[in-house]
Amino acid sequence: SFAASVSSLLAITVDRYLSLYNALTYYSERTVLCIHTMLAGARGGSLCLGLLPGLGWNCLHDRAVCSVVRPLTKSNVTLLSASFFLIFLIMLHLYIEICKIVCRHAHQIALQQHFLTASHYVATKKGVSTLAIILGTFGASWLPFAIYCVVGNPDYPSVYTYATLLPATYNSMINPIIYAYRNQEIQRSMWVLFCGCFQAKVSFRSRSPSDV
Repeated sequence: SFAASVSSLLAITVDRYLSLYNALTYYSERTVLCIHTMLAGARGGSLCLGLLPGLGWNCLHDRAVCSVVRPLTKSNVTLLSASFFLIFLIMLHLYIEICKIVCRHAHQIALQQHFLTASHYVATKKGVSTLAIILGTFGASWLPFAIYCVVGNPDYPSVYTYATLLPATYNSMINPIIYAYRNQEIQRSMWVLFCGCFQAKVSFRSRSPSDV
């Protein structure tokens, strides 16, 4: 489940990057098969990682190779931690590229309108800050556990493992709250979902390239 959570965030990041990088053709090229392939890859990879301990890669017969997360072995958690660090670096790189694209789009819109409106500046700044909050929350939630898996000793109290693992379990719950708090479209959609009487009064605008 943890691998599925991280891989889902990576898939969302890749999708967001491609939707901005190929803004004109992405939605016509993105097919149901492409989406199903991405979901199958993320879930399939997560399932394989999750089944490894059950298939024999565990320390049930040799306590000396146990890690801070029993019954996972030290080599297993090292693989998981290395995978996380790789995914984190990929997401960091993609988010930096997304910020560059967003700023470039906002600048092009400003040039077409001959001036930089306050709304474009605010939208761009808010989008970039939202990305920073999402990535910062992801790193703050997972980095302590990933680092502790590498440097921790299995003889340490189990409470250390739970203390570093607890923030990671909350990461997938925090992200929707951040999006709902930072995105007015999501807020309006929630009003429509929970109170249909507001549907007639709600007007949705099309997304601009500066929206993230």
